Amino acid sequence: MGLLTTTIGAYPKPEYVKLPDWFGNLDTAEPTRGWAAAKEAMGDEAEAILKRGTHEAVTDQVNAGIDIPTDGEIARENYIHYHCRHLEGMDFENLSEKTLRTGNYSSFLPTVRGPVKPRTLFLVEDWKRAQSATDKPVKITMPGPLTVADTVVDEYYGNQKDFGKAIAEALNQEVLSLANAGCKHIQIDEPLFARYPERALEFGVENLDRAFQNCPEGVTRTAHMCCGYPDKIDAVDYPKAPRESYFQIADAMEASSVMALSLEDAHRYNDLSLLEHFKTTTIIFGVVAIAKSNVEAVEEIRKRLLDALEHIDANRLIAGPDCGLGILGRELAIQKMRNLSEAAHSLET
Repeated sequence: MGLLTTTIGAYPKPEYVKLPDWFGNLDTAEPTRGWAAAKEAMGDEAEAILKRGTHEAVTDQVNAGIDIPTDGEIARENYIHYHCRHLEGMDFENLSEKTLRTGNYSSFLPTVRGPVKPRTLFLVEDWKRAQSATDKPVKITMPGPLTVADTVVDEYYGNQKDFGKAIAEALNQEVLSLANAGCKHIQIDEPLFARYPERALEFGVENLDRAFQNCPEGVTRTAHMCCGYPDKIDAVDYPKAPRESYFQIADAMEASSVMALSLEDAHRYNDLSLLEHFKTTTIIFGVVAIAKSNVEAVEEIRKRLLDALEHIDANRLIAGPDCGLGILGRELAIQKMRNLSEAAHSLET
């Protein structure tokens, strides 16, 4: 069987899913402003369209050899704001401008004007829509407390720790609802951990644990930490988190309740002694780049996985892409997943 494979989150939307997408629109409010109207325009066909698109995304992943697919985030215009739409206290009508990601870009964002709590629980329906496409266990993703706090404008809590605690408590309700429904893989994305490791250590990991609190045995608690996402394919030298961030956070993540941790490696190789910090945590290792049109050869991927296995046990290494595949387009995404799966499954474990 070799190593298991998974994907991280986003998958290219089919053309018939007429929802806006944040890829290529990082510095505008159009996806945020346009999602509700686009969803309404689909009318009574909305659920059927989303089901078809989600099934296509899941089937592509499974056919390419992915063992733990995601729902492709087909229903989402933005993996953070989509979740925020289901929270009380979030104002999507009167957006506020904010500079993001250590000054990389600015955008008009939802604004927090009151206590944040779930308006309705919704991710079980997203999971069921995707899980009905396959017998493989589908992983559902959600944005983490620190990342949400940094990607909206807070005019209520006044600090990211308390705001993050409220977000974590809201996320926890979705986690428990998913677990009770039968979802076995739940992933919380915290790319801001790599951007701001000091905040991660001060209160970010604590709030991440709070989001997973009381998650039952048999459910894999996963976290994803990418180092930055480009605004277009084949972007050169797009801003990345500091290379040393993973080392700064590694021991705290090993001590956390997280069972599987996704790290990117394909775009920028890590010092693989990093993996030795994880004694019990499974590592989802990014071995294909998500913003390069070059398709990594099977042997190239296989060699990097073998290099990683010099530092971590095979039963705690899963092969994946660096991040979501949404920017690649369907054809490139399938090619990369096929090579990823062939390389990972060829290894003796």
